[in-house]
Amino acid sequence: MLEKVFKLKENGTTVRTEIIAGLTTFMTMAYIIALNPNLLTGFGAEGQALWNGVFLATCIASAVGMFIMAFAANKPFAMAPGMGLNSFFALVVANLASITGMSYVESYQSALVIVLIEGIIFICLSVLSVREKIVEAIPLGVRLGIAPSIGIMLMNIGLGSNAGVYSETGGPFYMMRDFFGALTAGQAKTAMGSGYSQMVLSVVTAFVGLFLIIILAQKKVKAAVIIGMLFASVVYWAGEAIFLGTNPFASLATASFLPPFADMANTTLFKFNFEGFMKIGSFTIVTLIVTFCIIDMFDTIGTLVGTASRAGMLDKNGKMPKMKEALLADAIGTVAGSATGTSTVTTFIESASGVEAGGRTGLTALTTGVIFLACMFIAPIAGIIPPAATSAALIYVGILMLSGLKNINFDDVYQTVPVGLMLLAMPISSSIGHAIGIGLISYTVLKIFCGKAKDVSVLTAILSLIFLVKFFLAV
Repeated sequence: MLEKVFKLKENGTTVRTEIIAGLTTFMTMAYIIALNPNLLTGFGAEGQALWNGVFLATCIASAVGMFIMAFAANKPFAMAPGMGLNSFFALVVANLASITGMSYVESYQSALVIVLIEGIIFICLSVLSVREKIVEAIPLGVRLGIAPSIGIMLMNIGLGSNAGVYSETGGPFYMMRDFFGALTAGQAKTAMGSGYSQMVLSVVTAFVGLFLIIILAQKKVKAAVIIGMLFASVVYWAGEAIFLGTNPFASLATASFLPPFADMANTTLFKFNFEGFMKIGSFTIVTLIVTFCIIDMFDTIGTLVGTASRAGMLDKNGKMPKMKEALLADAIGTVAGSATGTSTVTTFIESASGVEAGGRTGLTALTTGVIFLACMFIAPIAGIIPPAATSAALIYVGILMLSGLKNINFDDVYQTVPVGLMLLAMPISSSIGHAIGIGLISYTVLKIFCGKAKDVSVLTAILSLIFLVKFFLAV
C-alpha cells in the first residue's frame, strides 16, 4: 500500500529510509514544539492555559500541514509555525493589547484572524496557480542561489544561534559569536560565568556529532545523520551528569504526559475574536496581512526550491513537480494553525536534514507529522534532545547545500551579484524571503540599467517593486 501511495521504487527509496529520514527531520526541528509556545506567550508569562493551548496547536497544525504535503504533493518536506513569523506575531499581539486595552489572550485571539485571512488568501492563490507563477518568475540564477544561501543560513543557525547558553552573568552566549568569535578564552570564562562549562560541552557535542555524521556518511551509512545526533546527545547527557553535576533527565520525573485539551478549548481552539480584530484599523489590517503574506510566501518558496534542488527534484528549468500541491499544503497548514491557535505554518529548512538522510517522498513528511502528533503525549521526551546535537546535523546539511554553487555561472554578473548578496543576506537577516527579495531587486536593477530590461519579466519587476516598498516603507 505504501508503495502505491508514495511510489517508493520510482523515487529510489524504501520504507526504512523514509522513516529514518522522517525521524531525522523531527529531531532537527523538535525544538519548535516548546519554543513556539514560549515565544508566543512570553515563556509562559501570559498564563499556563494559553501556553498549553499554543503547545497543542503547534503539534496539530504542523501535523495537518505535513499530512497534506505527504498525500497531496508526495514530498518529504516538514512544516511547523515559522520562526521569525511567530516572533512578529507575538509583537503584533503585544502592540494590540497595548493600543486597545484588551487582555493578551483577547489580543491573541484577534491576531489569529490575520493568520486565518492569510491562509485563505494562500489557498486561493495556490488553487489558481498564482503562487506557482511567482516561483517561475524568479530568475534562474536567483533560484540556483537559494540552496547554497540556505546552506549558509543552516550553518549560521547551527554554529551561531542554536546552542545559546545562559548563566548568572547573562546570555544567551553563542558558539560562533562568543566562543569562537568576540571572546578570547579568558574573556569567555569571565563573561559566561558558570555557563562557560556548558558552552565547552556544547562545542564538543556539536563537533563530535558533526564529524561522526561526516565519517558515517563517507562510509555510506544511510542513517548517518540520526546516528550522529543520537551519539552527540549521549555525549551531552554524559557531560551534564559528570562535569556539570546535573541530571539531564530530571524534567521527566515531574512531567505530565496528558495533552491539555481543555486549556486549548478555552483559549485558542476556534477562538477568533473578530470584534477585537476590527479594532486594529483597516490600514493596519491590510499592512499586517501583506507583511505576513510576503514573508511566508517567499520563505516557503525558498525552502521548497532550495531543498528540492539539493534532493535532485528540480527539472532542467529549475522547476519542482507538484509545486502547486506543496504550496497548498503550506496554506492549509496556516488555516489549521489559525483554527487551533498558532501563528503562520510554513515549510521548515530543517527538512533538508531528512532529505540528506534519504527522504524522497511524502512518507518522510508523514512520519514527521505522526511524531508531531505523538508529541502531544511525549513532549517532555522530545524536550531533552540538546540543541548542540541538532547543531551537528544543521551544520552538516548546510555544508552539503553549498555544492549548489557549482551550478552558478560566476562569469555572468546577472547571476553573481544576486547570489553573492543572497549568500550574505540570508544568514544575517535570518529570512529566506528577504534574501530572495534582495536578489530579485539586484537582478532587476542590473538588467534595467545595463540596457537589458526586456529580459525582466513583468512579474519579476512587480515582485522587485513590492520588496522595495516593503523594505523602505516598512509595509
